[in-house]
Parts: sequence; structure tokens; C-alpha cells
Amino acid sequence: MAGKRSARSTKPDGKPVTRDRTRRIMAGKLAIGGGAPVSVQSMTKTPTRDVRATVAQVLELEKAGCELVRVACPEEADARAIKEIRRNINLPLCADIHFDHRLALIALEGGVDKLRINPGNIGGPDRVKAVVREAKARKVPIRVGVNSGSIEKRLLAKYGGRSATAMVESALDHVKLLEDEGFTDIVVSLKASDVPGTLSAYRLFARRSRYPLHLGVTESGSPRAGTVKSAMGIGVLLLEGIGDTIRVSLSAPPTEEVRVGWEILRSAGLRERGPVIVSCPTCGRTEFDMLSKLAEVERRLAHLTVPMTVAVMGCEVNGPGEAKHADVGIAGGGDRAALFRRGKLVRVVPFAEFVDAIVGEAERLAREIKGDKAR
Repeated sequence: MAGKRSARSTKPDGKPVTRDRTRRIMAGKLAIGGGAPVSVQSMTKTPTRDVRATVAQVLELEKAGCELVRVACPEEADARAIKEIRRNINLPLCADIHFDHRLALIALEGGVDKLRINPGNIGGPDRVKAVVREAKARKVPIRVGVNSGSIEKRLLAKYGGRSATAMVESALDHVKLLEDEGFTDIVVSLKASDVPGTLSAYRLFARRSRYPLHLGVTESGSPRAGTVKSAMGIGVLLLEGIGDTIRVSLSAPPTEEVRVGWEILRSAGLRERGPVIVSCPTCGRTEFDMLSKLAEVERRLAHLTVPMTVAVMGCEVNGPGEAKHADVGIAGGGDRAALFRRGKLVRVVPFAEFVDAIVGEAERLAREIKGDKAR
């Protein structure tokens, strides 16, 4: 049944996992760390200087459930677009800056809510300090992003190549540059393109620091491969109590990253948003194209934000039982379908009304839940 969950999960030994050990920082109105709910982030895939296209994509991301959006600023025109983008969106805005510290200063002036930099490639300590001083004055947090492909040559030589230890030492060195300026509004990410390397780096850093962690498996690949890798890497860490924000990096539209991110959080028992759809895998007993019906149900319920369980089942054997245990469920068999709501049979409908019946009942329940919360 639908219900409210806290930012707490359970370890395999049954002991609770909490996320209150990390520092809390604010990116605009979004709290990160210190027990705040794990937030879902994504990144626009438009040229940032194209303000209209970028704003449109941010609004799509917000509708999909994104809670912080990052934009790339490879050139000055992109950084200068921040000001106009900021005026036209609601989500906290993070600027992704590399190589040229002046772009970070322009983005800060434009009203960005968070910076993502790799201090190792932005031009040396003096330029890092200039960015940090301006971010501190404006109370803008900085994410120190270390990827396995961006480790400094001296650390590669010291540790014999890419390793979790090298990534963590790189991150801590960069963090110290910020701390030396009295700056502690810091988030850290340590992403590798393989799951074991990602897990090792985050675990090691979590033992050595209390800064909040942004989780992700970088360059994870196509929607199918990237979803699996991200679910394994991000999901395992979340269940260990590690991680305060997440981004699922996919070679796909950014809204798909957000949907997968929410599925990971829901599967980990950490957040709820919209329907969780339960469906049978189908077998020889299924007498209709359930896969197409399921896809249509998912598409038509994508706008709902109220948590609930929706069951879409394909036969009369296990279907009714599963449908009864959901908030709303339907089980098809022969030329009819049985519609259930919280354990009770609502009605039996002709098979032609299969999708309309389950979608309509889910939407009615969502309106009622919203009405109860408003009272």
C-alpha cells in the first residue's frame, strides 16, 4: 500500500541505515546531506547557450521529478546564459565548469545555485582560490568531482595506475584546497565507469570524510546497460548508507535518467514518487498482448506523483491475488478483466476496457489521496 517512508533503509542484517552522519549543505532550497532525503539529479543535453532549448529541457526534467539540474559551460557564452536560464526555471541550477576558472566566476555572478568543478584541471591553486572566495561570498556550494579518467599523473605513478585509493587521495587533496580558504560547503563525487571501482572509491571516502556524496557510475552506457550498472553501483551504496544525491548517467534523454533514478530510490526503500507498477512476466497462460497493455498503462500514469502500487496481471491464476494486494490492480483472462482496489473487487470489465479501467481507477485514487492530504 502507499505510504510515507523516511530516508532510512535496512541492511541485510536487519539493522537500520541512516544518512545523518554527513554534513548538510544547501543548493538553493535543496538540502543535501545530514539526513536529508536522497535527491535525484540530471544534466541537460542541450547547448547551454541555447537558452530556450535548455529551459524547455529543464522544465521537462522538473515534471519528471528531477530535483537539481546541471548544465555544461564549456565556453563563455554558456556561462553567460546562466543568468537568463536561472530566471526561467524553478529547480536549483548547477554549472559544470572545466579548464577556465573565469567561467565559474561568470556563472556565480549569473546566480547559479551550485558549482561542479575538478580543481585539478581548472588552472592551479590561485584560480581555485578565486572561485572558492566568490562561492563563499555568495553561499554557493561546490561539488568536487573526481573521475577515474581525470586522476593526476603523479597519483597514477604513485599507485601504479587508476585505483580507488588514487581517486580518494585526489578528492581529499582538492577538498583541502577549498578548506584552506575556510570553505566547507562541499559535495564530493568519485565516479568510475565500472561498478567495483565505483564502490571501492565511495566506500573508502565515506570512511575518511563526512562531506556529502553525489553517487553515480560515469559513462555507464546505453539505457539497458547503463540502467543495470547504475542500479548495481548506486543501489549497493545506498543500501550501505552511503550517498546523498544521485545521477544515473545514460546515453538517453535526461528524463529517462530521472525515471531510473527514482526507480532506484523506490527499490531501495528510500523515496516514493508516483506509481510503482507491478506486472507479471507473462507465460503460456496469457491470452493477450499484455506487454503492449503494460506499456500503455505506464505511459498514461507517468503524470501521477502520488505514491501507490498498481498491478497489471495477465491471467486468472496468480493475477487476482497480486491485484488484490496492490492499491489498484487488474487481472485479465479470456475476454474479461477483474478490477480491484485495495483488496476489493470493483467490477469486471470487458477486455476492450482493460487499460481505461486501471488508469481511471488509479487517477481516482490519486485525487482522493491528494484531497485527504489537503484537509
